[in-house]
This record gives sequence, C-alpha cells and structure tokens, in this order.
Amino acid sequence: MAIEAQQIETLLRDAFPKAVIVVTDVAGDGAHYAAEVIDESFRGLNRVQQQRAVYAALKGMMDGSNADLHALALTTKAPD
Repeated sequence: MAIEAQQIETLLRDAFPKAVIVVTDVAGDGAHYAAEVIDESFRGLNRVQQQRAVYAALKGMMDGSNADLHALALTTKAPD
C-alpha cells in the first residue's frame, strides 16, 4: 500500500516539532523515500541513535514484510 510524503512528515513533525524536515519520494511509487531531519534533540547523539529516534517516530510503518514504507534513506543531524 502506497503512502504519501505528507503522512511521513506528519509523524516526524509530531515527534520533532521544531525540526527542519524534508521528505522526498525518490522512486515515485509511494514506498521508497528519503528524509532529512535536522533537530536540536540530535545534538550529542551518534548517527545510529538519531536514526533510531526517527524510526520510532514512524510508529511501525517500516515493520514487517507488509510494511507501508519499504525504504527510507535518512539524513539526520543537529543544526549547525
């Protein structure tokens, strides 16, 4: 089942309300996305910790073989 970038952004915005968030459908199929999340809460966290926080915000959208979201290329960081 395809999802829209706005659905992903809404979940991320709920978890990171002050973040700069850009979500892009990279394949045009509603299942393969790239997301950039820049948020102060990432300061002091390593990349794995940052990405785990993003995956947790997606509330299971990527879990299992029948997941709505098949692939998500993540770029995460704290603001400069």
